Amino acid sequence: MEPILHLHTLGISVLSMIIFLPIGGALLLPLIPDDRAAKIYSLILTIVVMVFSIPLYTRFDPMMTGFQFVEQHAWVKSIGLTYLLGIDGISMPLILLTTLFGPLVVLCSWSYITHRIRSFLACLLLTQGIMVGVFAALDVMLFYFFFESLLIPMFLMIAVWGGPRRIYAAVKFVLYTLAGSIFLLLALIALYLKAHTFSYPTIMMLQLSPQFQFWLFLGFLIAFAVKVPMFPVHTWLPAAHVEAPTAGSVILASILLKMGTYGLLRFNLALAPHASVNLAPVMIVFSIIAILYGGLLSLAQTDIKKLIAYSSVAHMGFATLGIFTLTFQGNQGAMLQNINHGLTTGGLFLLAGMLYERSHSRDLEVNAGLARLMPAFAFFLGLFSLSSLAFPGTASFVGEFLILVGAFKLDWRIGAWAIPGALLAAAYMFRMFLKLTWDAKGNASFARDLN
Repeated sequence: MEPILHLHTLGISVLSMIIFLPIGGALLLPLIPDDRAAKIYSLILTIVVMVFSIPLYTRFDPMMTGFQFVEQHAWVKSIGLTYLLGIDGISMPLILLTTLFGPLVVLCSWSYITHRIRSFLACLLLTQGIMVGVFAALDVMLFYFFFESLLIPMFLMIAVWGGPRRIYAAVKFVLYTLAGSIFLLLALIALYLKAHTFSYPTIMMLQLSPQFQFWLFLGFLIAFAVKVPMFPVHTWLPAAHVEAPTAGSVILASILLKMGTYGLLRFNLALAPHASVNLAPVMIVFSIIAILYGGLLSLAQTDIKKLIAYSSVAHMGFATLGIFTLTFQGNQGAMLQNINHGLTTGGLFLLAGMLYERSHSRDLEVNAGLARLMPAFAFFLGLFSLSSLAFPGTASFVGEFLILVGAFKLDWRIGAWAIPGALLAAAYMFRMFLKLTWDAKGNASFARDLN
């Protein structure tokens, strides 16, 4: 066992359990003959996984360096491939976020999905297990296996249960991801040739030359920038969000995008620190462009899901800005932004899906003026909108504030360029909220409040 690893288990393989319980459960779904029973089975299974993940938080020691809840088993000894899992302060919150949304995506699909129900639920369960695997893997090829495996259930969710242009959106999503993944694979192979192992903790201790780090950084960046997504490789996201079913949009916004920022922190900054310092100014420029570009496009949207999708580009731009300020405040803010964006945007997509089920439209005009007849909907929309624009008192405010502190600490001009992005967030979120709730021209013939 490498010295950086710290064994901190509960006497059972906690991480393996929350990875393979939903994956195994998905494989058993075809044996359930009744669709309603399959829904109940999937809901119970995701709740069990969520409960099993709680000790990752309660028993996690934030004062301990290195990785905790470590599991290690020989896999392919001849090439140094191991089944190696573990978590730290970066991955633990993301795993909890993944397990939290498991029951929610099952519930939001309860009446929305009406055909091939068991197949859809199998995709949901596979997605949950695979995403936990991405955040827990400490063998870089195991990480790559989970990272790529996620393509299959996500592609199926969009292509089979999506909207009218679902094939276009699904193929675009796959092509962008595969293009990035080629460079990720090349970077990991290059690392193996240097370290003769796929163990991430061992690779972390390597002293890599600045030139090698530069190419390594670029390989990682192309793959993870697509997932974030960063400007200009973001164009797959609006199409995927618009065409995906509600559960797919929630997974994309809440969890999948976090794989990108997680990769930047785990691989780019940790394994290529010299290149990160040298290329940080370029990354900051692209982050600021994403913040402003995403905000302006959100302001122009009349489609609710497109508005939220472009707002994700802006919000994740703040996260990458925090990462590449290379300051303590910026990095802490970026990790908070990851979690807050997952909770907030996931909530907004849930509400958008509930509204679409009632009105069969995503247009702001069609869904306008609902506050009097749908007060509970208006309340939660207001709550998530305030969080999305980082209103003081919300968790999102803390993350965005820390990112701006990191930006100003690095250079006041960087912070000054980022501030308009926060103002744009207030503009497009208030516009959406006021239109949907208090617009006098609203058509409320379909109104039915949340239940």
